[in-house]
Amino acid sequence: QDELVESGGGSVQAGGSLRLSCAASGVTTNSNCMAWFRQAPGKDREGVAAIHRGTTYYVDSVKGRFSNSHDRAKNILNLQMNSLKPEDTGMYYCAAEELHCEVAGFDFADWGQGTQVTVSS
Repeated sequence: QDELVESGGGSVQAGGSLRLSCAASGVTTNSNCMAWFRQAPGKDREGVAAIHRGTTYYVDSVKGRFSNSHDRAKNILNLQMNSLKPEDTGMYYCAAEELHCEVAGFDFADWGQGTQVTVSS
């Protein structure tokens, strides 16, 4: 059974850093499109970053601050988040999809339960 488990969320002040991890079982992070989405209270879910066979995608608001990477040996996806801003606050979800890497449609087969990120000003 496919399972994604996020960790690493927390509360930080603006300018701080967090590293989110997504541990995958039943899902090969190296061959699937692996993405991070976030949802803030009262806002729509947003695709933040994705990585698929070495190609990366970042939403404009996080470019230069967030970095997606694989730990292939452990089958873990990591999202390094630097220079965090209050608008980065939200629940962050890891997702996996085998057939495409279209984050705009949110049509991903497997989702984690999410990890909360709170950035205070």
